[in-house]
Amino acid sequence: MGKDYSKRFLRSYNGAPLKVQRAFDKQVYLLLRNIRHPSLRKKKYSQSEGIWQARVDRQWRFYFIIKDDTYYFLDIIRHPK
Repeated sequence: MGKDYSKRFLRSYNGAPLKVQRAFDKQVYLLLRNIRHPSLRKKKYSQSEGIWQARVDRQWRFYFIIKDDTYYFLDIIRHPK
């Protein structure tokens, strides 16, 4: 599986604290190895658009779509809760 990043994602990632960036990098590694890894806590965010949400840590989430053999990362944000 490959990966690609939207411009929005890159802006959000670069603006996130270094701790969050490192946690995201770890989670992406797990995602690429096993999409069912329990620490991801992934779920379908938008069924109609095919957008998934997964956990970076307790406070941050990332959003992505899967197209063919590529993960497209759309955004990384602080969880609104």
